[in-house]
Amino acid sequence: MDKKKIPVFIDTNVFVIDLRYKDDVNFRINRNFLDFVSEHGKGSTSILNLLELCGILSFNLNQQQISELFHYFPSKYRVGIIPSDNIESLIEIPAKDIMDIIYKKASFGDALIAHSIKEHLKENAVFVSWDAVHFKHLLSVKTMTPKEFLLSMQR
Repeated sequence: MDKKKIPVFIDTNVFVIDLRYKDDVNFRINRNFLDFVSEHGKGSTSILNLLELCGILSFNLNQQQISELFHYFPSKYRVGIIPSDNIESLIEIPAKDIMDIIYKKASFGDALIAHSIKEHLKENAVFVSWDAVHFKHLLSVKTMTPKEFLLSMQR
């Protein structure tokens, strides 16, 4: 399998750095990672991550800007939204499934994302987050930071 075609699930914090923290020490690596994923077309995130991003940025955006972010996000970053980017999507997650993840020492937000990944990603996927260490024990897929991912693509 071509390493560059590996499915990549991107966590919210990668997008937050790109959209809000241009002075972050990791901004350039973060941007290079997003460019790589955009170029190779195998990136995704979940509807939960997109809603989380909208919530984080809601403190600095008006209603129209938040709505535009939601609707144009997939094309801006050339990522898929799992299971769907439909604003009418119903999010149903059994509480037992979330509790099973929380029992492994996860915050509620991390448990939601981990559940989404377990439901929608194949074993050959990679989860990329600046908080990758928080997910290593929660996921069966590889977890990496954007920097680690880019280094792995050079090998």
